[in-house]
Amino acid sequence: MKVGLIQQKNSSDIPANIATLQNNIRACAEQGAELVILQELHNGLYFCQTEDTSLFDMAEPIPGPSTEQFGILAKELGIVLVLSLFEKRAPGLYHNTAVVLEKDGTIAGRYRKMHIPDDPAYYEKFYFTPGDLGFEPIQTSVGKLGVLVCWDQWYPEAARLMAMRGAELLIYPTAIGWESSDTEEEKSRQLHAWVTVQRGHAVANGLPVVTVNRTGHEPDPSGQTNGIQFWGNSFVAGPQGELLAEFSNDREEIRVVKIDKTRSENVRRWWPFFRDRRIDAFDGLTKRFLI
Repeated sequence: MKVGLIQQKNSSDIPANIATLQNNIRACAEQGAELVILQELHNGLYFCQTEDTSLFDMAEPIPGPSTEQFGILAKELGIVLVLSLFEKRAPGLYHNTAVVLEKDGTIAGRYRKMHIPDDPAYYEKFYFTPGDLGFEPIQTSVGKLGVLVCWDQWYPEAARLMAMRGAELLIYPTAIGWESSDTEEEKSRQLHAWVTVQRGHAVANGLPVVTVNRTGHEPDPSGQTNGIQFWGNSFVAGPQGELLAEFSNDREEIRVVKIDKTRSENVRRWWPFFRDRRIDAFDGLTKRFLI
């Protein structure tokens, strides 16, 4: 399967961002992509750097304008497309939601981000209610997609449950970067931890992992921080954690990567982690802490 990744800088001009995304989606399709994945909250700036009730006006229903607009493009190009949207579910109820569009432009399924961070410059708990759809893969014409979102990528339980429900690959639309006050050493540690934990999900579950992050600097509207330098470094890992593609940290890039889904079966035969799991001893995983 050929998978297109779009790593993009965004501005406050949402129509311009969407136009660039559409051009890049077309470029991926021209290179043979069957599945194209966009970064987290791809239509605009990462607005969670501040807490501002007026920003809820940016949210949209699903189905809604974005699923309609991108659905037309998915149908035209005959591709499966993974979106990441600010969902308005009801008055006062909002989610950070990934939507998978089928080749005919219809909605194949959605995933609502389960783990919601609340850190300096990442005030997501103000905006997003934790997801209630569970860790359920989405069946598409190109396979069963285990779609998760950003902060979910740090949790092995999320990846494991997607794998146990039959996901054929794990997908992480992402918006993560550096705060300028961090030292270069700390920035390096953060980036390498981020890559390492996700490659670990690939190894532990015998599945490919596709992670698409944004790049570029986005200022803090409040002026309390120096904003976020999104670190890019989108990548694709194979089922043994091998890196099939690595992007830069500071450039917009698109790339189409070939993934051999049949390798997962062979890898799981060589490394039968699922066979040897001691499920009789894992009850503690459902507890907050055990001391």
